[in-house]
Amino acid sequence: MAPFEALYGRKCGTPLCWYETGETILYALDMVQKQHEQIKLIREKMKIAQDRQRSYYDKRRKPMKFQVIDHIFLKVSPVTGVGRALKSKKLSPKFIGPFEVLSKIGPVAYEIALAPNLSNLHPVFHVSQLRMYIPDPTHVIELDPVQVRENLSYDVQPVKIVDCRVKKLRGKEISLVKVIWNTSDEGDATCKVENKIRKLYPDLFVT
Repeated sequence: MAPFEALYGRKCGTPLCWYETGETILYALDMVQKQHEQIKLIREKMKIAQDRQRSYYDKRRKPMKFQVIDHIFLKVSPVTGVGRALKSKKLSPKFIGPFEVLSKIGPVAYEIALAPNLSNLHPVFHVSQLRMYIPDPTHVIELDPVQVRENLSYDVQPVKIVDCRVKKLRGKEISLVKVIWNTSDEGDATCKVENKIRKLYPDLFVT
């Protein structure tokens, strides 16, 4: 028994099936027939619109297939959630990676090996969010050796000064310099007081 029938004691009279309990004679046959025709027409229109959208999409997209152990790039978008996971103050790249393909999940989804800083994301992504990576030996960057102390700390050395400015604070003028360190790039340069940097690293000011 349907919930409607249990509540009201009679069957629900929809536009497709209007009848009273215990009777087999349909009422308002013309209206029911028109309803069927309208629903059929709506379905045909929806099918035409879906086919048109599919054709537009297929023109812009090429079928992509990846194999296990292939390496791919992951798109940074609200769909993947990568932008929120990176938590970067700088402009986010369009793609990050490469990541290794672990397995194929269905016809259009893949599981990839994410980096530890992306462990809060689900590792399965739609193929439209992935791009093939072609290995290139020139993409391998050799890391500079870092001397780590017993307490797991290491020395940070300045590389160069990229900018300088004067800041006014409580009626005083303080000279600041923007320094790039050997453990960061130009986007992570920090501002330091010029007098302190000049005392510690006088070679930076030799022209």
